[in-house]
Amino acid sequence: MARVISIGRQDFEKLRERNNFYVDKTHFIKEWWEADDEVTLIARPRRFGKTLNMSMMEKFFSTDYAGRSDLFEGLSIWKDEKYRQLQGTYPVIFLSFAGVKAGNHKNARREICEIIADQYAKREFLLEGDLLAQQEKESFRRKTIDMDDVDASLALRQLADYLSRYHEKKVIILLDEYDTPMQEAYVGGYWDDMAAFIRGVFNYTFKTNPYLERAIMTGITRVSRESIFSDLNNLKVVTTTSKKYADCFGFTEEEVFAALDEQGLSDKKEEVKAWYDGFTFGDKTDIYNPWSIINCLDAREVGAYWANSSSNGLAGKLIREGSEEIKRDFETLLGGGTIVTDIDEQIVYGELDGSETAIWSLLLASGYLKVERKTIPLEEEDGLGRPEYELALTNREVRRMFYSMVRDWFQRDRRNYNRFIKALLSGDLEAMNEYMNNVALSTFSYFDTGKELSRSEPERFYHGFVLGLMVELTGRYALTSNRESGFGRYDVTLEPLNREDDAMILEFKVFQPRREKSLEETAQAALAQIDEKQYAAALQAKGVAAERIQKYGFAFEGKNVLIMEGKKEGGCPENA
Repeated sequence: MARVISIGRQDFEKLRERNNFYVDKTHFIKEWWEADDEVTLIARPRRFGKTLNMSMMEKFFSTDYAGRSDLFEGLSIWKDEKYRQLQGTYPVIFLSFAGVKAGNHKNARREICEIIADQYAKREFLLEGDLLAQQEKESFRRKTIDMDDVDASLALRQLADYLSRYHEKKVIILLDEYDTPMQEAYVGGYWDDMAAFIRGVFNYTFKTNPYLERAIMTGITRVSRESIFSDLNNLKVVTTTSKKYADCFGFTEEEVFAALDEQGLSDKKEEVKAWYDGFTFGDKTDIYNPWSIINCLDAREVGAYWANSSSNGLAGKLIREGSEEIKRDFETLLGGGTIVTDIDEQIVYGELDGSETAIWSLLLASGYLKVERKTIPLEEEDGLGRPEYELALTNREVRRMFYSMVRDWFQRDRRNYNRFIKALLSGDLEAMNEYMNNVALSTFSYFDTGKELSRSEPERFYHGFVLGLMVELTGRYALTSNRESGFGRYDVTLEPLNREDDAMILEFKVFQPRREKSLEETAQAALAQIDEKQYAAALQAKGVAAERIQKYGFAFEGKNVLIMEGKKEGGCPENA
């Protein structure tokens, strides 16, 4: 009989008690325990079973669950007598920062203090008797939502001390989603304050803690050592490129296909693979996102479940405000191509505004990209080079998410944007000018970082606009762009998939007052470039008649845009 699919259940105890659908990941317990690392940081994309696995670890090791063999009977870990004896024998502190998403440092710090204070409230029995000295009891009572930085930094170390005395055994600490406060601090603009606060907490909890048996931290990213781990040299880091625990988070294809068989959906295997396959952890290349699979099993149809399950705001912000190069590479990815870059798995949030490597590294860690191939330069043997990675969008679901993200860039003026697309397709030059200027006026600043980068603002906007065209015209046109474009120059070729449509060449140029007297001259220069560089030749080579090729020059000066139409072969020029 097929087990009941429970959406969103992350408590191992409830899931097992109710016999809900569950893929056995208890081999992680054995692998982690036998690795014997003091502090393990595991980075995996969101919705990959991190919280459920941490709940499983708590229920397995915690003295609070001693004797709960019913939770593990029938699972792989229970076949080993050694681990049957280990279950329920350690004091465990389990906490999660997943909900720390405040918009400022004061509130985020307060939320963390409340999480820590709650750990104390659950253990007020430690205040009974003479286990703690009077001074320690006073310190215990200060662990409230209003505790100062010193009390907050020491809190988990001190609690480990008290519990180790009570149980006469060192403590296991489990911290889920450790990096959520850091991501929110970056987006919210209070990174430095949060990094300083978290650094103090982590130093006392995971480094200078003689009462710690072992610890696990999970998150999406490996935040750079300089930011919050500068004092931790006892940290074992496991990222998506590591072989360790490769199949412990996420479902393998074998597990997915077994689940489809159980739920009577065997006929959907190929469709499910097309939508959700693609994640690679270490040497495992057939990993699926659990959230997508569970929702697919429940709904009994494929859909965009993982990509739409929570905010993709940071990814959208980085690409939307990214440089010309970032948007061009993203255009390649969105079109099904690959990019080659080096990767730094230590995410330095302070570099995300200007470093292409940092951005692609974050998107890889977040699960939006996958590694197609890793290349080690020859000089790597001498320690001088760095591996290069060929990256692609992970799967169809991720591509669908990014399509929606690009569409959302123009939501603030969706009416004019749609009207521009309609005018472009019908060749209405007057309407194109009217609606394009309206779109630029309302969305131009949305693509700016807010910093002193005024020279690059036009590129940020029109490269975003090209991505919008690519998304909106999918299925009707194949879009390609000039890979040799420089500052202020960028051509786009739209090849019709239906021969009844005209082909189009769009050339973008920024007004240069030293070279041109007016926007008209800039637009004319754009049109001249189309002819001089024979951009139409590639279309004609594919069988598109010269008279079916529309040519448009786009001239930008700040938020002002002028579009002019070029001469068709055998025809007359038309101007705005």
